[in-house]
Amino acid sequence: MAPDEAHFTGGGSFPLTRHSVLQAVRGGNAEERARALDLLFAAYWKPVYKYLRLKFNQPPQDAQDLTQGFFAELLERGLLERFDPAKSRLRTYLRLCADSFALNEIKSAGRQKRGGHVTHLALDFAAAEGELGAQAIDPAAIPSSENLEEFFEKEWVRSLFSLAVEDLRNLCAMKKKQTAYAVFEAYDLDGNDSVSYAELAARHGISATELNNLLAWARHEFRKFALDRLHSLCSSEEEFEREARALFGWAPK
Repeated sequence: MAPDEAHFTGGGSFPLTRHSVLQAVRGGNAEERARALDLLFAAYWKPVYKYLRLKFNQPPQDAQDLTQGFFAELLERGLLERFDPAKSRLRTYLRLCADSFALNEIKSAGRQKRGGHVTHLALDFAAAEGELGAQAIDPAAIPSSENLEEFFEKEWVRSLFSLAVEDLRNLCAMKKKQTAYAVFEAYDLDGNDSVSYAELAARHGISATELNNLLAWARHEFRKFALDRLHSLCSSEEEFEREARALFGWAPK
């Protein structure tokens, strides 16, 4: 494997190493810290936005301001440095921090258009809003904090898998294996249970055996990307193994 492929990540912003983002954030290397924050924000901004939007019944623009403000505060107050992995999972800690921030902002009517000395994160809120619309979720249908916590968990998994899919898409483009991505997308992502191997093979002008090999390769790479991202977002090997078993039924050794 070439060196650039060994550290490939679809977004191009973070080499997929076997180190936790928390280690990088707390370390002294400014470049590694920036890359770690990119990876963490990519995984968490959509779950945070959707969670705040529903829990506090905020219109899109106000939920966007809260989300931007929360991640700015995460940096300004050094909240990641205060996280204790012995007490909770990172995503539980971030959700509780987001809760506290939003409550304070709403109670004080202190939301502000974060600008000036604070750089906005380049977040695709329109895409997140589209996903919420497609899910047809009514805030009134999620009345309890327990249901909202479960919603946040599911959105975190959705975000993780979406990033791994994007990693796979970019890897396939780099390796000129667009057909592998196309069959993976059609068979595993589109949710069309009626599509068959024979139909997909005919559509792409390949044999059923070749299609099976391409699909197996794409699935393997997708799992690898998802596990690499998951590993980076866990604070310990024990946590990683628990999370990997929960998501895939097994953990790599």
